[in-house]
Amino acid sequence: MKQTERLLQLVNLLRNRRTVLTAQQLADEFGVSLRTIYRDIQKLESSGIPIEGEAGVGYRIHRSVNLPPLMFDADEVEALMLGVKMVKAWSDSQLSLAAQSALHKIVGALPSELKHIGDTLPFKVPVFPDFIDSKNPSALLREAIKKKITTDIKYTDAKGAVSQRLVYPLGLLFWGNVWTLAAWCCLRQAYRAFRLDRIETANLQDQYFEHSKECSLEHYMASCEHS
Repeated sequence: MKQTERLLQLVNLLRNRRTVLTAQQLADEFGVSLRTIYRDIQKLESSGIPIEGEAGVGYRIHRSVNLPPLMFDADEVEALMLGVKMVKAWSDSQLSLAAQSALHKIVGALPSELKHIGDTLPFKVPVFPDFIDSKNPSALLREAIKKKITTDIKYTDAKGAVSQRLVYPLGLLFWGNVWTLAAWCCLRQAYRAFRLDRIETANLQDQYFEHSKECSLEHYMASCEHS
């Protein structure tokens, strides 16, 4: 285990305990020497983390202490970078830019030994151009979902039939190669799933809707499981 990862785990261990942990207990936990634990404690204290206790007694970090918000180990950084790559490849341009901005902030706050994990990431995420196309209605639909805005869509089904639908957007679902909008269709008075790549136009209306037991994403998902 690298020192950075051990330090992060050490902080979490000390903060989640009500009683002190001795240096020997910590050495046994991490499989290192007492001298290494003492060096780790000194390094954490020099970085501004208030550790209570002393050698020969034990250590802890009080739960009320606010720690730096960005403290990740190597696997966590890898998971975040993979998530960013997936968002950039499989979502709309607005979310793609937001993901890239978030990644810059995260990398900027990482210790030097973790900054270049992205260069050796063992995952490759194929880019689907249709997802980041300027005509992709994902950004508008996300707004409609969050604000519960009734939306008018022009939709072409699998047989080529075109229809105008007034819908209550409930959620966006990704199926590996296609996004769908889960919605309540006012025309059919039932749940419907609309492929985003078949939505020709989408326009927000000046009316809002309310979620209910019979009209929510949770109820939609439950109905799919039982259909």
